[in-house]
Amino acid sequence: MDRADRGQRLDRSFRRAVSALEERERAFAHELAYGVMRLRGRLDAFLAPHVQRGLDRVDAGLLPILRSGLYQLLFMNVPDYAAVSQAVEQTRGAGLGRAAGLVNAVLRAAARAGVDPSVFPDPEQDPAGYLASWGSHPRWLIERWLARWAFDDVLRLVELNNTRPMLHIVPLDGDIESAAASLQGAGGEVRPLLEPGSVEVSGLSPERCLGLVNGFVQDPAASLVCRYAAPEPGAHVADLCAAPGGKALYIARRARYLLALDASWARLEVLRDNVRRTGLPIGIVQGRAETPPIQGADLVLLDVPCTGTGTLRRHPDARWRLRREAPGELARVQGRILRGAAVVVPPGGVLVYSTCSLESEENEAVVEAFLRDHPEFDTAPLPDERLRTEENGWLQVLPQAMGWDGAFAARLRRRA
Repeated sequence: MDRADRGQRLDRSFRRAVSALEERERAFAHELAYGVMRLRGRLDAFLAPHVQRGLDRVDAGLLPILRSGLYQLLFMNVPDYAAVSQAVEQTRGAGLGRAAGLVNAVLRAAARAGVDPSVFPDPEQDPAGYLASWGSHPRWLIERWLARWAFDDVLRLVELNNTRPMLHIVPLDGDIESAAASLQGAGGEVRPLLEPGSVEVSGLSPERCLGLVNGFVQDPAASLVCRYAAPEPGAHVADLCAAPGGKALYIARRARYLLALDASWARLEVLRDNVRRTGLPIGIVQGRAETPPIQGADLVLLDVPCTGTGTLRRHPDARWRLRREAPGELARVQGRILRGAAVVVPPGGVLVYSTCSLESEENEAVVEAFLRDHPEFDTAPLPDERLRTEENGWLQVLPQAMGWDGAFAARLRRRA
C-alpha cells in the first residue's frame, strides 16, 4: 500500500509483495490492501477528529499505517489489541518509532468512536463533500459526476466502486449453460449471463474456474463491447491497443485471424500466455496504434488508453492517481490514435472505438470530432438492435445502471 500511495499501481506492487505468502495470508493481504485503497477517504474522515494537528500534517509514512490499522479495526473484525499492536510495530519498523505513541493513541480513540456518521458532511447540504468523504472519491471527480447525474445515481456509482468486483468467466466455445453447470458442480454459485456471454461466479477462485472451463476472465461490460464490435465469421481483425488481451480473446473466437498490437511488449505477456493456452488464431506484435503496420483489416478495434473511471472498483488506486486535467489530456491522445488507425480501414470496413471511461470528453466528444473531420466514415448499422444504448447507435454501459464496469463504444464504417 505504501508503494501505491507513492503512485505505483496497486495490482503490480501487490503481486510483488505477496508472491511468497501462502493462500490464506495472501487473501488477508488482498482484502486489507484493496479495502484500504477503496475506503481511504472514509478512513481519513474517521481518523481526522483524533489527530489534533490535522491529517495533512501527519508524516506521509504514517498515513498508510493508520489507515491499515483502522481498516482492520472497523471492517475486518481484527481484535483491537492485535491491530493496534501491529500498527505500532510497523511504525517502529519504518523508522518512525518516535510516532509510535501517536499511532497507538489515535487508533485506540478511533476504535472507541467506531463508525460515527457525524464526521461526514450532511448529504443534503454538501452532497459533493459527503460523496467524496463517505464515498471515498476525489471531490473534483464527484463534482463532475454530479453535474451529469442525479445524487442517487452518483451514490450508487460510488457504492459500487467500493465493493469487490464479481468474477465472470467467458467460455471459449460459447456454451454458457454447460460452463455454468461445471462451475456449479464444483461448489460455485453461478448466474449465466446470456447477453454478454459469460457466467458470474462466486465461491471459486479464477484459477479453479479456468481449470474447469476452457475460457478466460472478463467483465460483462467488456464482453458487450466485443459483441457490439460483431466481426463477421471468418473476418480478419486488428486489435490495435490489445493489452492485456481480453477483447482479443473474445473476438478471435469468430475471426479467421486477429492481429493483437500494443506499444508495450511487457503488457502483452498475459495475452501471450492465453494464446498458448487456448490456441486461438491470434498473432502478437509490438507497435503503435497511431502508425499501425497493417492494411485492410475487416474490423479494427481501438480500445484506447483512458482514465478508466468505469473500472475504479477493479482498480481502486486509480481514483487517487487521476488528475482533473486527465480526461482532456487523454482525449487528445485518443484523437491521434483514432485518426492514425482510421487510415488502415478499407472501404466497407468497420472501426470500433472504445474506452472504459465514463467521461464524455474521452467518449462522445472524441468520436464526434473524428466524424466531423472524416466524412468518409459513418456510424455503422448495429448487428443487434438490443445493443443500442444511445440514440446515435453507440454503446454506453454505466456501472450504476448495470452493476458491471463502465464502457463506451462507437461502431463506425468507412463508406464503400
